[in-house]
Amino acid sequence: MSLTEQSVPTGTWQLDPVHSKAAFAVRHSGIATFRGHFNDVSAELADGTLTGAVDVASVEVPIAQLRGHLLAPDFFDVEQHPQITFSASDIALDTQRTSSSGTGGERATVRGELTLRGVTKPLEATGTIAGPATYLDGNERIAIALETVVNRHDFGVSWNAPLPSGGNALGDDVTITVDLELVRPASDTA
Repeated sequence: MSLTEQSVPTGTWQLDPVHSKAAFAVRHSGIATFRGHFNDVSAELADGTLTGAVDVASVEVPIAQLRGHLLAPDFFDVEQHPQITFSASDIALDTQRTSSSGTGGERATVRGELTLRGVTKPLEATGTIAGPATYLDGNERIAIALETVVNRHDFGVSWNAPLPSGGNALGDDVTITVDLELVRPASDTA
């Protein structure tokens, strides 16, 4: 049965952390894109409500010194705000598939709230929900891929430095992407 026929999957779906990722990207030096991700991601889809969190201390970037700065009060302030959370119960599916082969899933719009550095703001993310599909272990899986753009200043992340050539070291807009694979054990499908 496709998602179109049954709407948002019912039941409880737990994150498969090996096949899931939460990442961010921001304009750097006015000419490039800086990217990072979080290694510790949690998420659940339970009867139409999608919740998730990342542990800020698990942020991964290529340079250890930069990682330390991201954890400091200038950015994520891990001591005061150890998690970034998201919750949404408004998940809308578009019946038009995202690829002609039918493997891209259903287009999805997810509306909820993002909490970062103790600030909670409404958020709308778009992407796809694919599945369910039965995996080798007999458990059903769905995949949720979402993307949104937030202004980092809205969450109190305002550090910047002027560049000698003009402009700032960092852009204001941050693209957030999540790729989640969620599992419902065969014992829960009855």
